[in-house]
Amino acid sequence: MKIAFAEPSPPKTGSLVVGVLDDRRLTASAQQVDQQTGGMLTRAMAASKFKGRSDDVLNILAPSGLDLGRIILIGLGKAAALDATAWQNAGGKIVAQLNGVGETAAQVEIDQIDGAKIPAADAAAELAYGARLRSYRFDKYRTKEKPERKPTLKALTIAVDAAGDAKRKFAPLDQVADAVFFTRDIVSEPANVIYPETLADRARELEEFGVEIDVLGRKEMRKLGMGALLGVGQGSDHPPRLLVMQWKGAPDAKDQRPLAFVGKGVTFDTGGISIKPAGGMEDMKWDMAGAGVVIGLMRALAGRKAKVNAVGIGGLVENMPSGTAQRPGDIVTSMSGQTIEVLNTDAEGRLVLADALWYCQDRFKPRFMIDLATLTGAIIIALGSEYAGMYANDDKLAKQLVAAGEAVGEKLWRMPLHDNYDRMMDSDAADIKNISGGRDAGSITAAQFLKRFTNGLPWAHLDIAGTTWSKKDTATVPKGATSFGVRLLNKLIEDNYEE
Repeated sequence: MKIAFAEPSPPKTGSLVVGVLDDRRLTASAQQVDQQTGGMLTRAMAASKFKGRSDDVLNILAPSGLDLGRIILIGLGKAAALDATAWQNAGGKIVAQLNGVGETAAQVEIDQIDGAKIPAADAAAELAYGARLRSYRFDKYRTKEKPERKPTLKALTIAVDAAGDAKRKFAPLDQVADAVFFTRDIVSEPANVIYPETLADRARELEEFGVEIDVLGRKEMRKLGMGALLGVGQGSDHPPRLLVMQWKGAPDAKDQRPLAFVGKGVTFDTGGISIKPAGGMEDMKWDMAGAGVVIGLMRALAGRKAKVNAVGIGGLVENMPSGTAQRPGDIVTSMSGQTIEVLNTDAEGRLVLADALWYCQDRFKPRFMIDLATLTGAIIIALGSEYAGMYANDDKLAKQLVAAGEAVGEKLWRMPLHDNYDRMMDSDAADIKNISGGRDAGSITAAQFLKRFTNGLPWAHLDIAGTTWSKKDTATVPKGATSFGVRLLNKLIEDNYEE
C-alpha cells in the first residue's frame, strides 16, 4: 500500500474518509461534504447507531454527482483524547474498513481540531503510521488464496494543510514501521526456515543500514565458557549462534557507554527431554520473538538514524530432544562462573539469557540492560495478553519503560523482585537451579534467576510471552506476530536517551 500526503482538494476517484467527533460533531471537512450532499451525512448518522465514538465507522454510498464510490465516516471520539495513539488507531481502522469493502484507493481528510493534543500535521503523520502498521500481512506461503480474501487497498492519500510538514514527520515513523514488519516477518516464519544460522543471516541485512554485525559460533562460545547457552542447543542439528549488533549513532556523545538490549532467540522449543505436550507446540516457532524484537529495534534505530549508541544481543538456539540433548539433572557452568542445575530442560530461555546477559555486561559495560523473552506461561496466567510483565532493579528505568509503553499502546505491568523469591532458586547441588521446583511465582522466580547474571547493572526484564502473538486483530496489529517491544523500546530511547 502506497501512502502519500497532499494539500486538501476534492478526490476524483475511490473513497473519501472524513472524521466525526463524539456526539456526531462533524469536523470541518465533514461539514463541507455534508453541505455538498444536501445534508446526507447528517441524515445517515441519524438513521444509524453511529455516534462518532472512537470505535464507530459508517460506510455511505456516494450519491450521484460525486466522482466517488463511497464516503466513510470515522469516529474520532472526544477531542481531548486525540493523541498520537488515537490517530494511529484511526488510521488502522480506516485501512481495515477500506479493505473490507474492496476499495483500491482512498483519501483521508485531516482537520485542525480544537482541543486535540497534537496539531493536524502530526495527526496526519500518526494516522499514516497506524495505517501502515495495520496493512501488514504475512502471506508468503499462501499460493491458492481467493482474490476476494486478499487486501485490495493500493493507495491512501492523507489530505492536510502543510502536507510537506506531515510527510517530514512521517518519515521516521515509516522507518519504525519497516522495522516492525521486519520483526513480524521473522517471528512468523516456520522453524524449518528460521533457525539459529538463518536468523543470524537475516540480521546481517541490517549491515546495509550501518549496523555492525558479529556472529559467534559454538567454538567461540565454548572458549568464552558459555555452558548454559550451549547446553540448551546441544540436542539440535542446528548449531547455536550468539548475535551481536552495534549501532553507533552518537560517536561524539560524552557518555560512550551503549544502551543494551538482549533477546531470547529459541527458534523452536520442544522443551527438550522435558518435552512439551503436542497440543500447541507449533506455536513454539515464535519462542525467538525476544531476539526478533531486538533485531527490529536495531533496524528502527539505524533506519531513522537515531543519535544514540546501542547494542543488541541475541542468544540463538534450537531446543530439541536427541541422544545428545541436555538431561534433567545436568549441571552446567555459565560464562559468569556460576554453576546451574538443570532440573527442567523446558526452562531453557533463562539459560540462554544467563550467558547472553553476562557477555553483554562484560564486553560492553552498558548504561543499562533490558532483556526480552517469551519466558514463562506463568506471566500469561497472571496478565493475559493485555500487559507484558516487567521486572526491574532500577526505579528510574522502570518508570521510563512504563511511560514509553503507555505512549505506544504496548503496556507493561511491574512485577515484584525480592530476596525471598531469590532464595527459591538456590540449588542443593550447584549455585542455582533453573526452576524453583513448584508452580508458585513461576514468572518471578525466572526473573530472579536472570538477575543473578546482571552483575549489578541497571536492568529490566520484559516477559512478553502473552503479548508476542495475537489471536485477533486490533486497530494497528493484525492477528499473528505483534512485534511487541519494537515501538516501546524505540520510544524509550527517543524520549530519554538520544543526544
